[in-house]
Amino acid sequence: MVHLSRAAGAAALVLGLCIALAGHARAAQERDVRIADVDTVVWTPDAAAAARLPVVLFSHGMYMCPAQSRRLTAALADAGYLVIAPLHSDSTCSHSMSADLSRLGMKPSLFWNDSDYRDRAEDIRKVLEALPADPVLGPIADLGEVALMGHSLGGYTVLGLGGAWPSWRLPGVRAIIALTPYSLPFQRSEGLRHIGVPVMFQVGALDPVFTLPLESAGYAQTPSPKMLVEIRWANHLAWTDVGFASRDAIVGHAVAFLDHYVKGSPEAPALHAALPGVGDFRRD
Repeated sequence: MVHLSRAAGAAALVLGLCIALAGHARAAQERDVRIADVDTVVWTPDAAAAARLPVVLFSHGMYMCPAQSRRLTAALADAGYLVIAPLHSDSTCSHSMSADLSRLGMKPSLFWNDSDYRDRAEDIRKVLEALPADPVLGPIADLGEVALMGHSLGGYTVLGLGGAWPSWRLPGVRAIIALTPYSLPFQRSEGLRHIGVPVMFQVGALDPVFTLPLESAGYAQTPSPKMLVEIRWANHLAWTDVGFASRDAIVGHAVAFLDHYVKGSPEAPALHAALPGVGDFRRD
């Protein structure tokens, strides 16, 4: 979990993201869209879709913003996905950022329960439920092919929706990618045992606070099919646009996983062997 001491540097982090993104060329189209009453950032393939697109809902990290990982979300759109990232109320980009101390990473994970950050889960649920009625996105969204992806607290969010908090379970999800997720709240309840869809964990070798709980216990608790990809030289922000470690491996393993478990494509080599820049690689 991001500690309160990091909040003071949130503005600098957002500025750094803006600088890193300046001049970055992407084929995917990005736009701000309000779905139901939730502000989102949406990425679509540049070319007009001839068929409906599988949907990836992306949950950003604490204090961060929906477009924190443009290189990854745009790459998924380029691979043929409709990517939608809701704006959560704990974001520095939100006009209604919560000041509740219980929501600032202060509470020990032992005392977390399914009420903690439930609003994040509801953001994703509301977006998905309202998507068919959206006049622009509804006609191109394939709601039979839905995946969840999240970074840090967003990883906690999507794991909860996958069943780690059973009361959050979101029907119809075909796969989950959790990027260096905050998984400690699920340790006491062994909530990861309740996940009912394929999961890929991506973690960083230089991010022990988030990586060790998964490698020591969380991964073993998670039902198969599952994968764990540990990126060498990756710290907690490697999956954002200020990160630099093994971006090709991050994207390559994610696309291979989604293509197989969401689109139903044949298994790519990246599901069987580590790409360059990967240390630990597990599949069960």
